[in-house]
Amino acid sequence: MSAPETDTTAVEPDADALRERALASLTTARERTALLTDCVDEPDLTAQHSPLMSPLVWDLAHIGNQEELWLLRAVGGREAMRPEIDTLYDAFEHPRAERPSLPLLPPAEARRYAAEVRGRVTDLLAAADFHGTRLTEAGFAFGMIAQHEQQHDETMLITHQLRKGPQALTAPDPEPAAPFTGPAEVLVPGGPFIMGTSAEPWALDNERPAHPREVAPFWIDTTPVTNGAYQAFIADGGYDTERWWTPEGWAHIRRHSLRAPQFWRRDAGQWLRRRFGITEVVPAEEPVLHVCWYEADAYARWAGRRLPTEAEWEKAARFDPATGRSRRYPWGDADPAPEHANLGQRHLRPAPAGSYPAGESALGVRQLIGDVWEWTASDFLPYPGFQAFPYKEYSEVFFGSGYKVLRGGSFAVDAVACRGTFRNWDHPIRRQIFSGFRTARSDSL
Repeated sequence: MSAPETDTTAVEPDADALRERALASLTTARERTALLTDCVDEPDLTAQHSPLMSPLVWDLAHIGNQEELWLLRAVGGREAMRPEIDTLYDAFEHPRAERPSLPLLPPAEARRYAAEVRGRVTDLLAAADFHGTRLTEAGFAFGMIAQHEQQHDETMLITHQLRKGPQALTAPDPEPAAPFTGPAEVLVPGGPFIMGTSAEPWALDNERPAHPREVAPFWIDTTPVTNGAYQAFIADGGYDTERWWTPEGWAHIRRHSLRAPQFWRRDAGQWLRRRFGITEVVPAEEPVLHVCWYEADAYARWAGRRLPTEAEWEKAARFDPATGRSRRYPWGDADPAPEHANLGQRHLRPAPAGSYPAGESALGVRQLIGDVWEWTASDFLPYPGFQAFPYKEYSEVFFGSGYKVLRGGSFAVDAVACRGTFRNWDHPIRRQIFSGFRTARSDSL
């Protein structure tokens, strides 16, 4: 087989197109922030609904503060608006559990601050020069901040899932889909492919640089593992059988008495779940959600399979065997559209497994983007040639065996913060995130 092509070449848009894209991305993020914070009253905004999460009002002001730091100060060279609050909203200065005790801006003031920052950023963007520095090239800093706000919007949506009380958010359900009747798994050919990117202008540092990877042939699930399949694991004593678990995983589930995915409970012979303030029967056809890495790994062992490595996941998502090149997304190079994937909080749940045929990869794998973050077998590590940018705390301080990589995004992720190369990571014990998985197996031939 010939060597794969190098990274997809991005055509640089002109300045007006960059401005339009940046403004649209920032506006979409801010509208979502308002949706997540305007739907609850002040006590809900200032309360800490879980020690794992910040009060919503902290996220609200932090979004504005990061926008001021990177766009007004770093790009625009402006004087600080509120230098006295910088340390309050430094995510590395104060752990989440401490943030409720800080002298945070109250909701109305936090909104005014974020709005004033945005007004000044809009003026800055209108006259921006997208050349000269790495931070400004192709509008990177504006894209970084749009992604940052959307990432905090996802975090705030997690807080909404954790908060007690009645439903505060609403959204239509995904369109009903015909039951998936395709193959259960797809063979991904062995050989080299290009992983990561050097051409995607708004890609973050851990996605870079593009580099060749060699992957042996393997089989991967066509769709994510469903609630129905996971219930079979539970019914077969999956949480009571030590051999399916790593030693750390077994110790974790015994210590915390885990018996099912987070937010599930058994009642009158059926599984129920709590979802954004609503209690409902667990839908068998949806991808399983709110499982930690240890649970995903144990299920895969029980099924006689394994979790895919990060490289395997990306090859299944991006590799086109007809051309030998790596696509931007499973379906090709076009930006995500509603027919491709369940993204952007359009819905408040995953779509049934097998949905979005227009979004399948060249190899026939579905729902690799959107619906649920997918745990992989891999630790979060730098690519060869990695360079931290624009600050080490975005990725570099997290590299190591303490974090596992998740890929693909969820229904809570916006398209601006989701690509075929996008990498997420978390501790293997985390379950409040919108995490699921699919399994793989090595080719026996």
